[in-house]
Amino acid sequence: MLALALALLLHAGATAADAGHGAAPPAPMAFVPPAPGSYELMRIMDAADGRVLDTEGRARDLSRYTGGKVTLLSFVYSSCADAAGCPYAYLVFHQLQSRLARDPQLAGQVRLVSLSFDPVRDTPEVLALYAGDQARPGRAVEWAFLTTASVKDLLPILDGFGQDVFLDVDPASGAHLGTYSHVLKVFLIDRDRTVREVYTTAFLMPDMVYNDILTLLMETGAKPE
Repeated sequence: MLALALALLLHAGATAADAGHGAAPPAPMAFVPPAPGSYELMRIMDAADGRVLDTEGRARDLSRYTGGKVTLLSFVYSSCADAAGCPYAYLVFHQLQSRLARDPQLAGQVRLVSLSFDPVRDTPEVLALYAGDQARPGRAVEWAFLTTASVKDLLPILDGFGQDVFLDVDPASGAHLGTYSHVLKVFLIDRDRTVREVYTTAFLMPDMVYNDILTLLMETGAKPE
């Protein structure tokens, strides 16, 4: 399934390169995002904390990855084959990582985080493969790929962010089908670990997210080029 998901992502990415959008972009909208700094983002809630594992299997506090920088966090699972879900979030993150890296004033102030909600299959080793080159040390924009040691460690994090995830089961046998149902949510978190925006697929547009990131940075005096 991992290979299938990545194949779908790459196929969608090639299509998106022509369209100028992501893997499964929202329907075309005649919408121009407001200029960065011309609006204020609400303070929605504190970012949840919990114990996570990085791609090397090291146990960390999630707060290590949600404070000190403007952070974009998405819950994913590596075997997701829904082009409008995790693969689309992956591609949007990839686009933002590349775009932010072009401005030296921004690169070190922004972090991307992909956190798996499938700890049984998404081991640190699997996530390292899923991450590919995106999480390579030395990238101008940090992108962390995280999992948890158990479902027990995962549930408080999901609850804290309000991310619902359901096991897909066979109606006849009740057996888990190996897939999940969830509404894609991406959380924009400020340097003080406060969630300032929550995007679903329909609003996860790279230009909008980019301008929101700039808006948060401008709150602290940054002057992007």
